[in-house]
Parts: sequence; structure tokens; C-alpha cells
Amino acid sequence: MGSASATALSHRSDGSGGVLLELRLRNVAVIESVTLPLTAGLNVLTGETGAGKSLIVGALGLLLGERAAPDRIRAGADRAVVEATFDAGTRADLREWLDARGVESEDDVLILKREVSATGRSRAWVNGSPVTIAVLRELGAQLVAVHGQHEAQQLLDTAAQRALLDAYAGAAGEAECVAQTHARVLQAKTALSELHSKRANAAQRADYLRFLVHEIDAANLRDGDDERVEAEHRRLANAEELRALAAGASQRLQDSEDSVTEHLGAVRRQLAALQRIDPSLERLSSIFDAAFFAAEELARELVEYADGIDADPARLRELDARRAVIHQLLRKYGPSLQDVLLAANTAREELALVDDADAAHNALQAELARAVAERAEAAAALSDKRSAGSALLAASVTALLPELGMTSGTFAVRLTPLPEPGANGMESVSFVASLNAGLPAGPLDRVASGGELARVMLALSTVLARLQRVPTLVFDEVDAGVGGAVAWQVGALMRGVAAHHQVLAISHLAQIAACAHHHVVVRKDTSTAGAAGLTTADTQVVDNDERVLELARMLSGDADREISRAHARELLARGQSVVSVSESRGKSATRGGRARAKG
Repeated sequence: MGSASATALSHRSDGSGGVLLELRLRNVAVIESVTLPLTAGLNVLTGETGAGKSLIVGALGLLLGERAAPDRIRAGADRAVVEATFDAGTRADLREWLDARGVESEDDVLILKREVSATGRSRAWVNGSPVTIAVLRELGAQLVAVHGQHEAQQLLDTAAQRALLDAYAGAAGEAECVAQTHARVLQAKTALSELHSKRANAAQRADYLRFLVHEIDAANLRDGDDERVEAEHRRLANAEELRALAAGASQRLQDSEDSVTEHLGAVRRQLAALQRIDPSLERLSSIFDAAFFAAEELARELVEYADGIDADPARLRELDARRAVIHQLLRKYGPSLQDVLLAANTAREELALVDDADAAHNALQAELARAVAERAEAAAALSDKRSAGSALLAASVTALLPELGMTSGTFAVRLTPLPEPGANGMESVSFVASLNAGLPAGPLDRVASGGELARVMLALSTVLARLQRVPTLVFDEVDAGVGGAVAWQVGALMRGVAAHHQVLAISHLAQIAACAHHHVVVRKDTSTAGAAGLTTADTQVVDNDERVLELARMLSGDADREISRAHARELLARGQSVVSVSESRGKSATRGGRARAKG
């Protein structure tokens, strides 16, 4: 087993695998070359404003299939490369997914790579096998979920709120069933509408359609009739000329003194004389015989043809009438006889809509009734799960809000009945909250600031953590707008989530950094910019004294003062001591969701 595999096994927290072990960036914006090692648990990324923390998150997004742009490439470089190593662990679903796409998975390691050239071209690989960006995006969604202040805006979307509730309530199957039965309802309604439209149109045209069918059927047409009638008519109309031509040709062959056969007799005598002188010409006799017999046979055929031609005025009149009927039908319904026959068949089908529409209408009405009934049943089952799940979700999230600085905060899920079931059930779903004392509950976009919205999302993520299959969660500055005791609670909650997921948090708060299992600092450096004068960024895993210095910088901006370092050491000791409390809270907050999922 390679070193990467050994590292993967050493980083597994629960045996499920899928965590991000290492992220490598080359020539991404100001980053020339960075290797970011990560562990299971809570990883925190810190650094001064503008150091490049968000660039790392952006590069991870690029690796997960986000749109590539040439402006992400470091100045002077021809391409940017982002690569990540994941622990595939015992994720049988990942192995099956990879196998179905012809991608090998070896040594429990999964390596994703994406390259963006200065021309805008983008390429991607999984375990060395080329893949499309769509495949990379689909795989990335199974490995990493990124949350940030911008992503928190998704909480304002009713579809996202509905999906979160259904996931928590274990109602995804019921929601899919409702969507499928609703699609059947729409299909049946569309089919009925089309039937009514076609039936009404056919009813208006019924007289014309019946005339058309009668006219074509009366002609008793068969495929090829037009060609057969034309051929017979041409022979009868030119009977005298055909007889004269055939008789004249046969006479020239054998019935005149100057016929072909008379001339061939002279040729036979000359051949005989040639052969007496030169016996080798005997072979010409067979050629002559063939020509002579062919001339005689041709003459006989012409005589028989001429004798067989009989001027039949009555038959010619019949053919004239038949031609007129066919030509009239071709002008009206052609241009070909096949088109005429097709017009009759199409008219019969339209008439069937009038004559036999009741049976089709009754069948579609029955199908619509079945689909409506099945949709109602599926929607009722979905509503039951949503009703129970919404109460548990609201209670679980509300319990966490005071710890996030919203001491009087309450969270609720509002289910509003709809006039009739639709593709998403028989009620609309909306998240409402009251985050400040004395204010009524309202939609999140009206009552929550950007920072509050991010903390509500963090509370939801904590509650939903055990339900999500994505092994790695990224929180990009969701701690904005908090501090003091609230910052400690945010850090504790993140550690609670990290009991079941790998968490990567980008933060400016020393309290949250102190709670991390793994601390990485991003620094911008202009001293090594070189002749090109380019700023670069680098990362460093910090521990012990180095970590104390980083926390001191985050606290006061001055890591050289002993009082700052002492405060940082105290902060670090406190941060590591909140582990058991935060993990206990994380388990408690998700117990209701697990119970609903089993139900």
C-alpha cells in the first residue's frame, strides 16, 4: 500500500471514508504552488485578509466542476492545476459509481484533477482517467458540500427549504412519488385535451373526410395501378402503329427477297468456302448459327406480337375513364398514388375520433382519475412525514439558536395548504424565524441579516449532519458578524458536526480556530516574488508555539507581546476542552432526525 493509502487509513474517523486528505494548487491566481494537508475532524484555515483563503475555497470549487475562467490562472503561467486526494474508504457506492463509468479505484484512494489553460480549455481526470466536467461535477457533489454567506442565500429559496425538510423527515421517497404521480396527472390531462381538440376538428371536417374516403375507396386503387393503366392505355392507343412496326420488322428479317435471312444464307456459303481453305475457321460456324437462329427467333416473336395486338375500342374507353379517375385523385391528394392511399387512411383515423371517441375518452378519464387518486394518496403520505418532521426540525434548530448569539431566536417550518396537490405535494414549505425579542416570526429574507442567515444555516447543518452522506463540509466565513461567547458556540457546533463529517472552516475568529483539530495558516508573501514581481501565497500547518502565535495575531494583531501569547494559550486550552460538550450537543441535535429517518 502506498503512502497516500496509509495516510487515508490513518485519517478515517468512522470507517466510511470519503474525506479530503490533501489539496494541491499550482498557478491559481496569486498561488504559485500550495499543498494543503487535511485531517478528519475540524480543519480551520486562517490568515490575514487577502492572504488567499478564499482562493483555496474557489480552487476547490473549480475542482468540483464550477465554471472555469482564464482569469483564475496566475500571471505568466500557461495553465492552472487543482488536484485533490480523497480517502475512498469503504464507500461501496463510490466504487460502483466509478466502475459504471470505467474509472478504476485502487488502494482506497480517489484522486481528482482539473487543468485550466490560458486559452480557456479545461480538462479533468479521476484516478488518471479522463472524464467530462459533468462527471467531475457529479462526483464532487458526492464528496464535498460548500457552505458560505453566499451559499446561505440558498436558504431563501423555497425549493431548497422544501428539500431540506424532506431530507430531515425521511420523505424523499414520498416526494419523488408525488412528482411522478403528478406527471401522470398532467399527461392524462394533456392527452384528454388533445383528444377533445382532434375530435372537435374531425367533427367539423367529418363530411369532407367521409367524401374523401368514399371517393378514394370507389376507385378501388392498388399500389402501382397508375403505372399499369398508363402502360396498357399506351399499347391500345397505338395498336395500329405497333402492329405495322412489328410486321415490318419481321418481314425485313425473313419474309422478303432482301431479308436478313437471305443475306445470312450468302454469308453461310462464304464461311464454308473460307473453312475449306482454312479449317481453323470452323469455330465461326457456331457463331453464325447463333446469329441465324436469333434472327429467326426474333422474326417469330415479332409475328406473334403483331398477331396478338387487337384494337379494342371498348377497352380503350375503359382505360380512358380509369386514367381520368386516377389523374383526378392524384391532383387532389397526390402527387403520388401512395399519397392518395395515405390520405384515405388518415381520413379514416380522423373519422374514428368522431365515431369511436367515447371509448378513448372514457379510457383517458379513467387513467386521469387513477392518477389523481394515487397523487392524493402519495401527497397525504408526504404531508404526514412533513408535518411530523417540521415540528422536530423546528425544535432542534431553535434549541441551537441561543448558542449562536440569538438568545430569543425561534425557528419554525410553515406548511401552507395548497388548493390542490401539485408536483411538490399539497402544501408549500417555508422557513420562518424570529431572531430578535419582541418581533413576530417572518420569512428568513425579511428577518435575518447576512451573518444571522449564515448562523441559521450552521444550525441546520448541525441538525442535518447525520443525515447527509457528503463526507466533507466546507464553511466559508459563516462566522461573520459574531464574536465573544457566540464565537465559542459556533466553534463548539462545528466540532459537533465534525464528529460525523470532515469540516473545513475558513474563519477570522480566534475562538473558532482554537477549537480546530487541525489548523492551517495561509500567508501572502512578496519577498519571494522574484524578477516578475508577483506576489505568492503559501500554507503552513501550525501546532504548539506556532499555533499560539497565529491565535495571538488573530486576537490583537501583535503576536510579539507576551500578554497576547498568554491569552492565545488560554484560548487554545479552552478550545480543546469544549470537544466533549460540542460533540454531545451535535449528537443530541441530530437524534430527532435519525428517528424520523428510521421511521
